[in-house]
Amino acid sequence: MKKRDIVQYWIDSSNANYESMLRIFNAGEYMWALFIGHLSTEKLLKAYYVKIKDIEVPRTHDLYKLAMLSGINLSDEQKDVLQYITLFNIESRYEEYKKDFYKKCTKEFALENMEKIKRLRVWLLEMIQS
Repeated sequence: MKKRDIVQYWIDSSNANYESMLRIFNAGEYMWALFIGHLSTEKLLKAYYVKIKDIEVPRTHDLYKLAMLSGINLSDEQKDVLQYITLFNIESRYEEYKKDFYKKCTKEFALENMEKIKRLRVWLLEMIQS
């Protein structure tokens, strides 16, 4: 498989997850919408990693780590956002965090963080396509 096909695979998978995030949000499942938003972002970082580095992507869900391994220069705000969004993966997945995270996931909280995911998405897609 060619490198560009693998990059496209990650983009397509991210796009599907992003659309799922929106549908899940509209169904009122805010915690799961943010979990899927994390996955969508992770897959764009993996697409960029493949483009820049290697077809074998790191086996991690840590968005900040993926960005660092890809050599992306991040602002302090972007570092913070990537680290924060990574928590959505952990807090949605593991029972010891899930209950507290569920309480935190109001519609407003989800909208605010989905906007951050959207901004990251636009930025990452621009980098991938340049």
